Amino acid sequence: MNTGKENSLLIIDDEKVNLKILTHILSPEYTIYTATNGATGIKIAREYMPDLILLDILMPEMDGYETLSELKTFEKTRKIPVIFITGLDSEKDEEKGLALDAADYIIKPFSSLIVKLRVRSQIQMINQLRTIEYLSMHDQLTQLPNRRSFDERLSMEWNQAIREQTPISVLMTDLDKFKKFNDLYGHQQGDVVLQVVAKVLPQSLRRPGDFVARWGGEEFAVLLPNTPLCGALESAERIRSEVEKADIPCADGSTLKITISIGVSSQMPTRDSSIVHLLSSADKALYDAKQAGRNSVHSL
Repeated sequence: MNTGKENSLLIIDDEKVNLKILTHILSPEYTIYTATNGATGIKIAREYMPDLILLDILMPEMDGYETLSELKTFEKTRKIPVIFITGLDSEKDEEKGLALDAADYIIKPFSSLIVKLRVRSQIQMINQLRTIEYLSMHDQLTQLPNRRSFDERLSMEWNQAIREQTPISVLMTDLDKFKKFNDLYGHQQGDVVLQVVAKVLPQSLRRPGDFVARWGGEEFAVLLPNTPLCGALESAERIRSEVEKADIPCADGSTLKITISIGVSSQMPTRDSSIVHLLSSADKALYDAKQAGRNSVHSL
């Protein structure tokens, strides 16, 4: 459901009047999910991944401490910050909550202003951290994931391929004669080329799990999980063809063309095999594609 609200909250409290009050206070700014017990709250948190959880401590069956402990054991919900809402105000209770990594406390009876300010403070920190994380993992010019992001994704997919015994393929691509293009048309026009190609590559792939990153300069890398060599070659040829057909717009209204060379490497990962070998093989195949006259796809 698209509410137009950027952030979402989950409120877990066994007292329905508290849920109603907190929803009234916070719903103008946030998408709200509610639960009246810890078990249901955990289920909702796993399904909807709210940005922040407001959690009552004193609840029957599973109290707030137990609920928070359970949230911390699950990978997806581990990093969701939790604010305790409670009538307990002793140092011992606060220490227990902080030891479980609670982000903050709101003491009952609560005021609307305090609730809004405490929640807003946490949401601002969350959004700032997300912005920093995005910038650290994406290329600013093309908005594609960067090399660091590619390395992390490759490591994850590699380990999964070992567990499931499935092939993994990598395409290393390089724009043909890009330096001459820059020298002839200028770096600003070169940036336009990179942005156009950055759009063409993802559009040329067929599966949501396929991953494109800017490797550096005029090079892009493509990760194809669960893909044998034949499938990788098909994807590479489709990319090569789509880049060749793409129009590069110029400031004067005219268009330019550019081509791309692609090296393909495919491997069935094992505990004894190496990611480095997969990448170096793709690099060597890219070199062969360049040597063969460019605008081509090669594999080892």
